[in-house]
Amino acid sequence: MDSQMVDLFVIGGGINGAGIARDAAGRGLKVVLCEKDDLAEGTSSRSGKLVHGGLRYLEYYEFRLVREALIEREVLLNAAPHIIWPMRFVLPHSPQDRPAWLVRLGLFLYDHLGGRKKLPGTRSLDLTRDPEGIPLLDQYEKGFEYSDCWVDDARLVVLNAVSAAEKGALVLTRSPAVTARREDGAWSVTTKNKQTGETKSFRARCLVNCAGPWVSDVIGRVAGSNSARNVRLVKGSHIIVPKFWAGSNAYLVQNHDKRVIFINPYEGDKALIGTTDIAYEGRADDVKADEAEIEYLLKAVNRYFKEKLRRHDVLHSFSGVRPLFDDGKGNPSAVTRDYVFDLDESGGAPLLNVFGGKITTFRELAERGMHRLQHIFPNMGGDWTHGTPLPGGEIDNADYESFANALRDTYPWMPRKLVHHYGRLYGARTRDILGTASSLEGLGRHFGGQFYEAEVNYLVRKEWAQTAEDILYRRTKHYLHLTESEQAGFIDWFASVQRTAA
Repeated sequence: MDSQMVDLFVIGGGINGAGIARDAAGRGLKVVLCEKDDLAEGTSSRSGKLVHGGLRYLEYYEFRLVREALIEREVLLNAAPHIIWPMRFVLPHSPQDRPAWLVRLGLFLYDHLGGRKKLPGTRSLDLTRDPEGIPLLDQYEKGFEYSDCWVDDARLVVLNAVSAAEKGALVLTRSPAVTARREDGAWSVTTKNKQTGETKSFRARCLVNCAGPWVSDVIGRVAGSNSARNVRLVKGSHIIVPKFWAGSNAYLVQNHDKRVIFINPYEGDKALIGTTDIAYEGRADDVKADEAEIEYLLKAVNRYFKEKLRRHDVLHSFSGVRPLFDDGKGNPSAVTRDYVFDLDESGGAPLLNVFGGKITTFRELAERGMHRLQHIFPNMGGDWTHGTPLPGGEIDNADYESFANALRDTYPWMPRKLVHHYGRLYGARTRDILGTASSLEGLGRHFGGQFYEAEVNYLVRKEWAQTAEDILYRRTKHYLHLTESEQAGFIDWFASVQRTAA
């Protein structure tokens, strides 16, 4: 079998791999991205869904990381205003935890480290009078409110992959790299599709390992290489419950152990609560939230709020493994969220391993990763992603509300909730889903909620969706809005369509 020659072969379809593939393809390099499962199926769809500077990292003196993340926060807000939007966080002050002066100092630094432009700054709250204090226990009288951003994490990954493909990259999902060997100054890489068994062979001038929790496995088992660096696996779990307060603000509370817990509005009528930080020794593929973690999160919330959550309030839970760069810190919460590159140029075939990182800094990580490869690709293009919107983010002045209003004017037959659903997930690409439809009937089969066949067709055609789970859980969050029978109906229908197509 003849091998296709490429410049860059990227292993790992999470946020870092998709970001690097996009950046490299936009510089004119010939790129292949392979992922062993679905895009964002691992850590990158199991985050707290925030683009943030990391307020708590200030306690560990990570000033550079916080500053860079705060700068990137506004870059990403401009690039993808449909899937990233501002959110205000209420931090009730507990005298038993961090002193008020320390919290004020941290928030002052948070407001000023990153050159904040769009987002409003911190303000103090009188929780006995301000409406944000209504759901809180009466003992919490003082508080603060600050800004960060929400993000649809899985869609962020997919949109980077879409952008990479539009710039010429080949994206292979469910196609792990089974072997990668240095031969004659280049990498010989073989992938095997897990569903069809089809193998593909490539020759690559450079291999980039963005496998996240599996980064060490790729170094040793797949590439037959080694590295003095390593990742430390830390498990983070979240729970989803019905939303139990009014208003669009989120809450950030401090637990007895000094860990902070986010309580964020989620999907309109629900709340996302997390996260835990636990050293993890098992297989990354097997991670799930255990009962002790769920109880921990419920207790943290109940310490602050009048309405007490019970185990039966938990609608769903999920857990992810964060591949943090192992800096030797004992406390999982103290392990750096920064990233580290390890460039191995032995044998004349470079291998760039990526350790650590966080969603907020993925674009900068990709850019700096390409800087590390400048001497390998001296003729590649320059930096370009800073001011370039992601697919769907091509909205004038990055003003989502004006865009949504224009969308409603263009499609007056669509219910407001459906316009909001399409606008928030697909932004300016919404028209690619709707096509020439002039009524709800034109969107095809209705599966329940805001879920129509036209969206399914788009996700299969444009976003590598191959299973019902790809669509219900990652490309969208329809699973949270459909009944069990509606979900089962869609799964059966999709399976029948796939069989027919095969």
